[in-house]
Amino acid sequence: MKRNYENLQATDTYRALSANLCDIPFSFVYDGEEYKGFSSEYFTPVSKDVLRSGEKETQTFTFSFLQTLAVTLILTHYFSHGVTEWTVWFENTSDKNSGVIEGLKTEMSFEGNCPVLRGILGDHGNQYSPYSIDLQKDTVEFSSDSGRATHGNFPYFNLEYGDGGAMLAIGWAGTWKASFSSCGAMTTYTASSVNGLKTYLKPGEKIRTALFVLAPYTVRDEHYAANFWRDWFIRHNMPKADASGRSLEPFSTCCLASDTGLPNSDGSISECHTTWRPSLEKMIAENAKVDYRWFDAGWYVCPDGTSAESYVRGHDWWDTVGTWELDPRKWPGKTFLESTDFAREHGMKTLVWFEPERVTDPENLAKNYGYNMDWAIRVEGERTISNNIGDPECLKWTTERICKMLRENKVEMYREDNNCNASKLWKHLDTLEGERRCGITESKFIIGHYKMWDDIIACTLSYGGGGFVDSCAGGGGRNDLESMRRGVPLLRSDSDRTSTALRLSMTTAFNKWIPFCGANTKEKLSELAPTGVSDPYVWRASYLPALNVDSQFVYDEKQNFDMLRFGLQEWKRVAPYLLKEFYTLTPWHNGKDTTDFTAFCYYDPEKEEGILLAFRQEACDTDLLSVSLPFAGDGDRYAITDEDSRKETITGGCMELRFDAPRTAKLLWVKKI
Repeated sequence: MKRNYENLQATDTYRALSANLCDIPFSFVYDGEEYKGFSSEYFTPVSKDVLRSGEKETQTFTFSFLQTLAVTLILTHYFSHGVTEWTVWFENTSDKNSGVIEGLKTEMSFEGNCPVLRGILGDHGNQYSPYSIDLQKDTVEFSSDSGRATHGNFPYFNLEYGDGGAMLAIGWAGTWKASFSSCGAMTTYTASSVNGLKTYLKPGEKIRTALFVLAPYTVRDEHYAANFWRDWFIRHNMPKADASGRSLEPFSTCCLASDTGLPNSDGSISECHTTWRPSLEKMIAENAKVDYRWFDAGWYVCPDGTSAESYVRGHDWWDTVGTWELDPRKWPGKTFLESTDFAREHGMKTLVWFEPERVTDPENLAKNYGYNMDWAIRVEGERTISNNIGDPECLKWTTERICKMLRENKVEMYREDNNCNASKLWKHLDTLEGERRCGITESKFIIGHYKMWDDIIACTLSYGGGGFVDSCAGGGGRNDLESMRRGVPLLRSDSDRTSTALRLSMTTAFNKWIPFCGANTKEKLSELAPTGVSDPYVWRASYLPALNVDSQFVYDEKQNFDMLRFGLQEWKRVAPYLLKEFYTLTPWHNGKDTTDFTAFCYYDPEKEEGILLAFRQEACDTDLLSVSLPFAGDGDRYAITDEDSRKETITGGCMELRFDAPRTAKLLWVKKI
């Protein structure tokens, strides 16, 4: 039966907070004086709006503060899970500069014995490694300073204390900080966004805090906490599939860039109007269709009007972004629209890569495409130039060019990448603004970024496309909660295009926090290798809600279409379980460790059935794995069917799995009797 995560005590706390706003756990400093909560002594109520929709209630409170600022508190509660969240906006409504705003933070205290902090680190280097910290022994602080919010560290936390705990999140696509400290039975959590913010607001300017999420739970158990979070995430956070409001379901993709016979680099630099048809026709003929054709970087004309080709040194996809117009040499006339029409006629959609936060050659962008060079944030000696979408006119120019390309070619999904750490550039522009403007560029930039995604989603929805985007920022750099309400990470990490051991390592860590994600489907020596190993072991390690098929349909003479069909067809059978409860059954291992077993289970508590995937890794020297089903109750019995042997066994909550050889994978179907 469906788990009941309702938390009446948490709902009572929310009611008390909304009735007494001075207790909201938020504070800031204005002109050197600290203000905590929203006391009527300083905050004059202007308006209050309440919107109740199903299990969710949002209250919006607007105040006048010192006759200079309009301060808006957006407070939301989810009755189904007892989750509360808040965001605070500041807008200068006067005709003069405001005082200096700084120190915006959320601070909460949790009372309970034996506090332990659990979570995972971010992408890039840390590769989602989990941690467990005894807060009675250590104080801990996390900081993300690059401008890509989920590289390095990860703004999601599981704080265990007493008989339960709380899941905590910071939803902000820029810089952020979080700290935890304990004294006795009391643990203090502090969170903030826009590191180093200290700015006045000009008339009409506005900034906001991160989205702060408090999700208390009542059972001190890692499996319970993880699935409480996953259930809330899936039901209340994931974007919708389309304009009908249909829930997002697992889908498959494939990039054709390596199947052209032309020079290629990281992206679709090799694709052109003559290459797509043979690949798609072969895909269809071999009954190996995917849901989305993935059209990656390199399709656009250079700012100087020339064509970017991978074999011209220094003139590749990376150095030529910004025009967002199809290269007419590669895609003359309406040839790209012809390719998306062909895909649609055969039951496939198209996604296209963009990188709007970065520009190249602003001089020629200005000369040929109406760009304003004042929008280009650059520092002498730095290769990267940031496109300042925090400027409303720049945002408008950028969004309109993107939407024009999407609309004219009926592209169903927008894919966004970001290959720069913009924080240094944001700070540089702050200094050009003058004194007391630290953080203003980032604040407006991230607000503009969320608006851009909202407008792009509205665009794709308007002609029957998707209600979400693909969130990528040099791999897993933009997986904050606010972004995940608009997008999904088709590649949870760029590095997850290499070894199976790394893929399994990431699944057992990342999937507890962000249920809808994807990886590659081959084991390769490097991220960009055009070929690699694809067998049942690799396929089963790659079964995620986004199945990113890595295949050459025309130019690989050794292509095993039977194996390709095996993976696609088996994934379609397991896909209905991939957004259900998730349980890890073996200890986590890092991406280089191949000496042990990895096993995990997806379980649908309503249907009381699921799948168990178990892997004896390459250097594992034992053939027997014992596992327990964490969801099994006393006396429960399960029918376990091995997909390969079709043998069925009846078991309780514990079982033994025997593997014939290293580097083998089992898929077991689990059904409660």
